[in-house]
Amino acid sequence: MLSRDKIRNFVIISHVDHGKSTLADRLLEKTGTILPKKMHDQYLDRMDLEQEKGITIKMHPVQMKYQFAGQSYVLNLIDTPGHTDFAYEVSRALAAVEGAVLLVDATQGIQAQTITNLRLAQQQNLIILPVINKIDSPQAQTEKAKKELAILLKVDQDSVLEISAKKGWGTEEVLKQIILLFPSPEEKDLKNPFRCLIFDSQYDSFQGVIAYIRIVNGKVKVGDKIYLLAAQKEAEVKEVGYFKPDRQSCPELVAGEIGYLATGIKDPEIVNVGETIILESQLKLSPPQPLPGYHEPMSVVFSSLYVSGDQDFNLLKTSLEKLKLSDPSLTFVPEKREGLGRGFRCGFLGLLHTEITVRRLEEDFGLDLVITFPMVSYSLKLASGEEVKVNSAADWPAQGNIKSIEEPWVELAIVTKIEYLGKVMQLLSTLEGNFCRQDYLQEKTYLLIYRVPLREIISGFDDQLKSITQGHASFGFHFTDYCPGDLTKLEIFIAKEKKESLSRIVSRHRAYREAQKIADKLYELLPSQQFAVPIQIQSEGRVIVRRTIKARGKNVTQAIYGGDYTRKKKLLVKQRKGKKELGKTGKVKIPSKIFFQMLENKK
Repeated sequence: MLSRDKIRNFVIISHVDHGKSTLADRLLEKTGTILPKKMHDQYLDRMDLEQEKGITIKMHPVQMKYQFAGQSYVLNLIDTPGHTDFAYEVSRALAAVEGAVLLVDATQGIQAQTITNLRLAQQQNLIILPVINKIDSPQAQTEKAKKELAILLKVDQDSVLEISAKKGWGTEEVLKQIILLFPSPEEKDLKNPFRCLIFDSQYDSFQGVIAYIRIVNGKVKVGDKIYLLAAQKEAEVKEVGYFKPDRQSCPELVAGEIGYLATGIKDPEIVNVGETIILESQLKLSPPQPLPGYHEPMSVVFSSLYVSGDQDFNLLKTSLEKLKLSDPSLTFVPEKREGLGRGFRCGFLGLLHTEITVRRLEEDFGLDLVITFPMVSYSLKLASGEEVKVNSAADWPAQGNIKSIEEPWVELAIVTKIEYLGKVMQLLSTLEGNFCRQDYLQEKTYLLIYRVPLREIISGFDDQLKSITQGHASFGFHFTDYCPGDLTKLEIFIAKEKKESLSRIVSRHRAYREAQKIADKLYELLPSQQFAVPIQIQSEGRVIVRRTIKARGKNVTQAIYGGDYTRKKKLLVKQRKGKKELGKTGKVKIPSKIFFQMLENKK
């Protein structure tokens, strides 16, 4: 049996695009986990969406073996996402390990998500290994980045490693420090009754729910009778094993190890992330104690999903349940809307999380979805005295029935270089928020703290910030409280049909300007039809903005050669009449990508 002191469990954390997946690639190569002929970039990013976007969306565990000082070590790595929308993935991975490699790009320095992920790791009392990446880049400012990171961690600058994950420079030193610096699981844990924590899961049609687990105490093997404490559900272990990075079965898993357990449970709703698993026989002994789970993530963006055409509502329900296994931050409740049918009101951690979820549902499960415009949750007090939470523009009451409105506010943290400070401040001044403070982080680097309504930063703020700073600024935010707001609903009519899925809630004094932006964007994005398509935007019962997309042209007289002009005129009159009749009954279908394009490059 492998000694506990030869196991190291760790994660790689950083801001998005600082080289986590590339470093993971080099570690897989150096440890011989993946053969060179099978190796490719972003090897652990198994989803097509991850390869397409060049970012990590899901955490990816893998077991590596490495020889050091004549001893064989097992290194369990969990590669984590860097984007703020997937911070919950990071927090779950951190709870399953003892150490974290904190990676910083030498060309960009410390970014907002670097600080956020570091704080999460420190809350778990993890040992931090600081590493500067991309030292081979001509734009690298290695010494400056090392100094920033050393000050942030309050460590000696010489303890910060310098590497180039792309070229493999310094990666052997990273492996050495992982072994020397990170602690091993405690030996005594093996002697205690079996307990493990589920930190992720996926669905297998043959083996049921596959739970990704960290063994905290004892051991487990195939055939053991297990018991899920929170769900109060019994099951039998069908298979246990490691990630290599594909699943590879083994005889048993013991305390300190990271692996998987096939539960055989076919109902995805039973097995939840944060669940504690014990052996069924332990129920007869002293009352089992559950392991500390995870804080429930708070959804900040809400959008409704409906199936279009003749697709089955139950297929959408099953798809969401299976997706939630690997993405527990996704929340959904059923709802029914006139004109849209039955669907689900879904909660997301941000716009990228929304887009990725929709893409996965469409590509992995073959669904054709209708999506409502993303929006935050509002607290309303009605004239009747009733207090309600509104997560959908479709549920927004008539303005005369609303006594007061409160909306969620967040604390926004922006890290920017001094040369972009003026532009960033100018952008912030356009938001309906309050400036809090400005901190000097390091040479020519500032941290800006701002309080703003959440609705202000879910609609294209990320694109605007990247545009004015050429990608050299980053931001993060966290919810603070609910504050009073003066808001109204914009209703969108396309071809005289109300499109509730596009309706949104905006500030009253900016309603006309926002309506113009929406109308212009729809005019630009919607394809032309065989008939004229009017776009009308209403506020409180009256049309405030209108645009008309001209009918698609067609030369109906092309086949006529010569002859009396009245023949051509007759055809043209017939065409006009046909388009007029079509305009009365014609409908315009809006593709799902339109909803996300509406949020891009908002000026």
